[in-house]
Formats: sequence, structure tokens, C-alpha cells
Amino acid sequence: MERRSKINELKKEVFFRLLDIAGRVFILVKYSDAVRIGRRGFLPEEKENGIVLVFNQKMNFTWDESGIHATLLFGTTPEKCFIPPENIVAVYSPELEAQFVVSPEAEGEDREEKEESKVEDNVIRVDFRKGRQQG
Repeated sequence: MERRSKINELKKEVFFRLLDIAGRVFILVKYSDAVRIGRRGFLPEEKENGIVLVFNQKMNFTWDESGIHATLLFGTTPEKCFIPPENIVAVYSPELEAQFVVSPEAEGEDREEKEESKVEDNVIRVDFRKGRQQG
């Protein structure tokens, strides 16, 4: 849990540093029931690939210990949004050509389970019941 909170702090620091330098920052948010995108929600493609949200210095939003609270515009429709930091996959600035990307492993997602599946994928199974042909 400590590792996750340190990574979330780093996401926040990178977010605000890029925002201060470039004036706007983009975040890639993965789908989760914990993320709220107003009445709009996630579109089917966004559920699969995530959604990119843009923040600028003129916007009124807060980032507290629970996450980002903001009203964002989708077209001309304002939507109340909440983004927990655990669901932020990347923070980036096209103007600065800089990005911070967090892998699922860094977030500590069931590391043992993933390692087991990697080992499982690399195992060659041999069926010894067939026996050798006798000549």
C-alpha cells in the first residue's frame, strides 16, 4: 500500500509540474467503476483503451487525497468528474514532449499472480504416458 501511495504522490507532482511549465496537462485514465465521468460515463472504446482528459491552469479543479474532482466539458456538456489517482495510467504534455507512464506492476497489481501466469506460459508440458516405442 505504501508503494501505491508514493506512486500516486509522484503522479500528482508530475501533473502539477507539467501544468505549471506548459499551462496544460493530459492524463490517460483507465476504466474503473471508481472513476466518474458525469452522466456521460465511459464510451465502449474508452472502457477498453481508457480516456484522455485535458486540464489547464484556468480550470477550477481540486486534487485531494482521494483524487481529482473537476467539472469537464465534453463537447458543450459539462460533466462532474472524479478520477482516483490509482486509475491514472499516464500524465503527459505534448508541448514539452514529456510523459510519465505507470505500468500495472508499479501499482502492485497482483504481482505474484502475474508471475505465476508468466511461468505457466513458459512451461512445456510433456505427456510421458505415451511411452517410448520399442524397436
